[in-house]
Amino acid sequence: MKLVKEYLKKIDETIKNGQFKDTWQSLSQYRVPDWYKDSKFGIFIHWGLYSVPAFGNEWYSRNMYIQGSKEYEHHIKTYGVHKDFGYKNFIPMFKAEKFNAKEWVDLFKTAGAQYIVPVAEHHDGFQMYKSDVSKWNAYEMGPKRDIIGELSEEAKKCGIINGASSHRAEHWFFMGHGREFESDITDNEKYGDFYYPAMPEPSHYDLFSKPTPSQEFLEDWLVRCCEIVDRFQPKIVYFDWWIQHSAIKPYLKKFAAYYYNCARKWGGGVINYKHDAFMFGTAVVDIERGQFAEAKPFIWQTDTAVARNSWCYTKNNNYKEVSEIICDLVDIVSKNGRLLLNIGPKADGTIPDEDKNILLEIGKWLKVNGEAIYKANIWRYSSEGPTKIQEGQFADGSEKNYTSEDIRFTVNNGYLYAAVLKYPENGEVTIQRLKEADASHLPLFHGIIKDVEVLGFDEKPTFCRSEKGLHIKTKKVQSKYPVIFKIIVD
Repeated sequence: MKLVKEYLKKIDETIKNGQFKDTWQSLSQYRVPDWYKDSKFGIFIHWGLYSVPAFGNEWYSRNMYIQGSKEYEHHIKTYGVHKDFGYKNFIPMFKAEKFNAKEWVDLFKTAGAQYIVPVAEHHDGFQMYKSDVSKWNAYEMGPKRDIIGELSEEAKKCGIINGASSHRAEHWFFMGHGREFESDITDNEKYGDFYYPAMPEPSHYDLFSKPTPSQEFLEDWLVRCCEIVDRFQPKIVYFDWWIQHSAIKPYLKKFAAYYYNCARKWGGGVINYKHDAFMFGTAVVDIERGQFAEAKPFIWQTDTAVARNSWCYTKNNNYKEVSEIICDLVDIVSKNGRLLLNIGPKADGTIPDEDKNILLEIGKWLKVNGEAIYKANIWRYSSEGPTKIQEGQFADGSEKNYTSEDIRFTVNNGYLYAAVLKYPENGEVTIQRLKEADASHLPLFHGIIKDVEVLGFDEKPTFCRSEKGLHIKTKKVQSKYPVIFKIIVD
């Protein structure tokens, strides 16, 4: 506790002497840095103790203590009863013997990613980095390596923006079900224990749920988050849900003020948040496993995973098709968003072939079509076509059925780009947003179309305009991924 108290003094001193204070009024001065405005694609990494059982999903540490759950039954059958083999017993099994930070970052760079956000601490309370706050970390136990430190250093070497995420807030209740029967959690009662505090689980969206997180827990949460900032200088800090709880708000503002003051030294920082945890405009909105239906005037982000069923590696991951992910990327960017795409490495530190192949395919597509994505801005219209996007969180349970009429728009470097999400076999595309219009049809497009190119194909499209749209015809273009037309206007 002495270290925590000393750290809190440092935090208060930094806020006192910095531009940003721990009030929404002061934090409203925040502006999203230019480097994040230009960034459109990042990699999220869920990797930790939960990768050892590789069963269910990354919530194994919670679910294994819920009597009657599939994880509970699997745990007893595979590892034994909970009082003899609890979640902490996975620590020595988490060896990460094949982990190579350079190989990971090289893969992410090949995939076209501009930033990475590894999970620094998940709900389970095991830190994936060297820490002075707790001994329950990957540097002192398990792999005995500073995972976040190694990834951060390699990212900086490769010119990729380094970030980190904290899911610590949920640890207040995440192991609470283990107190409902005889398990190893009942032996952990005091501050500093791995499972502490293991309180009863509230409703996830109850802003005033009880028992309210204690001052001791919240101060520890704040110090852990600030330690990540000081150790790794992450340009992006991602927070999972439950930080919106009323008791956490004062500490959330303290963290933001401390982080923004520190981040000024390295070009500005970004905080990703959900559920209106932050006052709008003081950080960047994140939509988990979902999108916005229309373009937004503010910068936002989607975080989703290559698998539908889990964020971490499991033996039965239900992987998405690459075409779906690329279509989502195009849709998100056309609406002023960014895509943070999650992968789940295995416990030994290898990235599954399925994850790797998805990233490599995305990288090939971006290498050809990146000019319509990187640094791109929104056009006056983001989209056209019959397929409607379901707005909000957790909307990626099934694949969207795009048609050749579904088109997304961006502008970059003086060009207009139109992405046909599902290219027709006959090579005939009509862009209705670009139809001929006279002065009585304002505010329709009135520019002069000088030429049309198709990215990635050695073919010159033919085109003409009518009152129905811009008609483009190709003979040899075929692709299972979005096809992008570069439109030169005057």
